[in-house]
Amino acid sequence: DLRLAPMAAVTNAPFRLVARECGAGLLTSEEIDARALVAGSARTLELARYLPGERPIALQLLGADPDVLAEAARRLEALGADAVDLNMGCPVAKIVAKGQGAALMRDPFHAALVLRAMRKAVGVPLTVKIRGGWDDRTLNAVEIARVAEAEGVDAITVHPRTRSQQFAGAAPWEIIAAVVAAVRVPVTGNG
Repeated sequence: DLRLAPMAAVTNAPFRLVARECGAGLLTSEEIDARALVAGSARTLELARYLPGERPIALQLLGADPDVLAEAARRLEALGADAVDLNMGCPVAKIVAKGQGAALMRDPFHAALVLRAMRKAVGVPLTVKIRGGWDDRTLNAVEIARVAEAEGVDAITVHPRTRSQQFAGAAPWEIIAAVVAAVRVPVTGNG
């Protein structure tokens, strides 16, 4: 199955509809800042809007606070999200400086708390996007995938490059294979 991976400032509704026409199954929104959503930001709420033809659609959250992410996930489910996805892959400096995106992979215990809170908050499928790790010394995608599965995540997407690689260099595809071998939930390769 082909899926549309989320990308900030790219995967808006028109782009998602084109991807659907090209054969994408599940679509994913741009990342939605959990704190801004809970605070009622109109601009952020706009990111959570989708057209009927986009379903099934996963709405992706970005954040680090378990309580805020849980409340944001509840709100996305109430808006009709077919799935809620947690971004644990964004490598952008201003995101990881807040402990969000790929920074969550540096602390498996905190990641477990986040995923546990989100899982308890929603009945729709909960998915997560991860990276191969933080850097070449911290290739922990398998560990994080096992944590995610233990906390009730329904599927995992793996971008095998590390946070330090960003989007450059050869993607080490064997990391995706290792995650597939380590968990029973569906795994999507990305990157």
